[in-house]
Amino acid sequence: MKTLTAAALAALALTAPAFAADPAKGEADFKKCKACHMIVAPDGTEIQKGGKVGPNLYGVVGRAVASAEGFAYGDSIKAVGATGAVWDEAMLATYVADPGKWLKDTLGDGGAKSKMTFKLPKGGEDMAAYLASVAQ
Repeated sequence: MKTLTAAALAALALTAPAFAADPAKGEADFKKCKACHMIVAPDGTEIQKGGKVGPNLYGVVGRAVASAEGFAYGDSIKAVGATGAVWDEAMLATYVADPGKWLKDTLGDGGAKSKMTFKLPKGGEDMAAYLASVAQ
């Protein structure tokens, strides 16, 4: 009985949210992303001015991986996109923590590489919540 209870509690812990994401914190942290990314709505409204080294992050949550028009993605992220994967908040939070590791884990390929060298080891959930909020 103790084993069953422990297993049930462990399963519950894995399914329950471990955090309360804060879009306002994500917005404040976006300054770390602006060197490479911008957030521009389809009508041209600039939500966040930024660089063009990375793709426009407007609507990234809910968008197919490696599918922003006009952006030259690396081979590894294109391979993930070819699987039909779609960004959700949890996946994006894990990705921004360590893009290279995420690609290696996702593809099961130790040689997978990311063009994105920046890592956001803390606050990825907040960043994902912010990016989800700007495209609603």
